[in-house]
Amino acid sequence: MKNIPDILKQESFNRDDLITLLRANGEDRTALLKRAQEVKLREVGNKVYLRGLIEFSNICSKDCLYCGIRKSNGKVVRYKARDEEILDACRFAWENRFGSVVLQSGEVSSSSFVKRIEGLLKKIKQLSNNDLGITLSCGEQKLDTYRRWFESGAHRYLLRIESSNRDLYYKIHPQNETHSFERRIESLHFLKEAGYQVGTGVMIGLPFQTYGDLADDLLFFKKLDIDMCGMGPYLEHEDTPLYEHRHLLMNKQERFDLTLNMIAALRLLMPDINIAAATALQAIDPAGREKALAVGANVMMPNLTPCEYRGEYKLYENKPCLDEDAGLCRNCLEARIELAGAEIGYGEWGDSLHFNEKKTKANTDSNLF
Repeated sequence: MKNIPDILKQESFNRDDLITLLRANGEDRTALLKRAQEVKLREVGNKVYLRGLIEFSNICSKDCLYCGIRKSNGKVVRYKARDEEILDACRFAWENRFGSVVLQSGEVSSSSFVKRIEGLLKKIKQLSNNDLGITLSCGEQKLDTYRRWFESGAHRYLLRIESSNRDLYYKIHPQNETHSFERRIESLHFLKEAGYQVGTGVMIGLPFQTYGDLADDLLFFKKLDIDMCGMGPYLEHEDTPLYEHRHLLMNKQERFDLTLNMIAALRLLMPDINIAAATALQAIDPAGREKALAVGANVMMPNLTPCEYRGEYKLYENKPCLDEDAGLCRNCLEARIELAGAEIGYGEWGDSLHFNEKKTKANTDSNLF
């Protein structure tokens, strides 16, 4: 088996290489994280791009076994933010030069939901003079829906796979028509076909998960040719079926360290994609997101959800920043990013360089014929 110093000299990585990187500790881990930081600075620079996160509804049709807002959790107070509240949050993002917003919700696919998102997208573009970039994270939809939303102004979409191992997928999701692994994959391909910058991601440190599973997740990202990634440590929620398997978990610090190793390995594997510093990291370590920036991440998502709703969008326990209003959240993140030695890309969409390169190549190739 190759050692980590030799692996870090490579430009490409196989499954065994990735497993070795993910297992890194001590001086080897220090070398991995340092190398990832070097690659990040070389490929995407020192800028951090802000995505104002608006969790506008926790109503969900899914019953994922790990999720606090799963359909069967009767303890959740369901909410749906009003259009005016969503647009006010977008206006705050625009006026504070965040560059982009993320509209995130539980998974709903009704015609009224689809139409509502379409209308909101057009209004956000109008109120910001087309300045705000828009990412959606609203789950699985039909290809036609993705196209309608794209044409209305969204240009990035995050749809997490949570695990690319089909067997593990069905250990953390019910195995039924509503939770189809194949349809999840199909939806990711629909997003590419519709023209989005496509993002996905996984939970790290799940019960039943192996280092091989995580290495395969990284190779799945590479094969799918994603443009951005959002992944973080698995954090249990007591009102979910998966909670009964908590005795199988690594401790939280181990999950945290493994997540940083995953971010670093992904930065080496796909040097020019966008990688988010997940809020879940901060639930374990107060400086978690800054540490992610230092080893490969280049996107932060300040929470702009109205405070009255934040406590009901708890996918996991101990979610941070539940009582900070948008202004406090902005000030906090700005300070954190500066402490991490990075620069904020104010007013910039911060699109994936990986996506832009593919688009440029496609245009060049088409002009040859």
